[in-house]
Amino acid sequence: MTEPLKEFTIGPLKIHVYETRADMGRAAYEHYKQRVQALLARKSLIRSVFAAAHSQADFLAALAADTEIDFSRIEAFHMDEYIGLGKDAPQNFGNFLKKALFGSQPFGGVNYVRPDAVDVEAECERYEKLLRAAPLDIVCLGIGENGHLAFNDPHEARFDEEKWVRITTLDDVCRQQQVNDGEFAAIDEVPRSALTLTIPALMACDTVIGIVPSARKARAVFDALYGPVSESCPASVLRTHKDATLFLDKDAAELLTNQPECSL
Repeated sequence: MTEPLKEFTIGPLKIHVYETRADMGRAAYEHYKQRVQALLARKSLIRSVFAAAHSQADFLAALAADTEIDFSRIEAFHMDEYIGLGKDAPQNFGNFLKKALFGSQPFGGVNYVRPDAVDVEAECERYEKLLRAAPLDIVCLGIGENGHLAFNDPHEARFDEEKWVRITTLDDVCRQQQVNDGEFAAIDEVPRSALTLTIPALMACDTVIGIVPSARKARAVFDALYGPVSESCPASVLRTHKDATLFLDKDAAELLTNQPECSL
């Protein structure tokens, strides 16, 4: 396994910093594999939530090429989906994950959000029922440029949300990020609303693996690690989870270099 440039902790949160994005993604994959194999040693089936984002590309590619994990004993979910693009849009997160991972491995089950649902509130309820049917074992997520987790942007994120799935609106920073990632040509093309797992749903997973490359995420990473634990930076909640590990590349960690824990 590639050695990190730096490892440190803030509260229970473990942070690993790598020289390159590729090293970061590979290390996150190795960590995921280790956790999954340990879970499968004591459970017949595990339940795993995945993020659909370019930040996850190296991690997802390693999973797609894996020959050691028994994917037939993993039930998969994704954590958010646009509203209004239609079921065949390539930007839809279910389609993204099917191409990047779900179509490459024999998962025991894949639970897709229905992007063409006529009654979106009913779709939220349907998906929440699936999520709550048994414990969630592991979630792999990113951090947005505005500090979001899934599509819980700061203006609507709630750490005490009762629902596990809800309709949310996307702020302009979040929508511009989708343009920055190359999924849309202009911000006006990006949907203004989405269906998302809430913060409590994500934090209900026994293990959290965060995968965050790019200098575009550096401010959000700094705020998540050193700002207040607050909905103003939803990712700050990772510091409260009992088993969370954050994988960063050097660019995403560039604002951490003056901190005593992370002098790269």
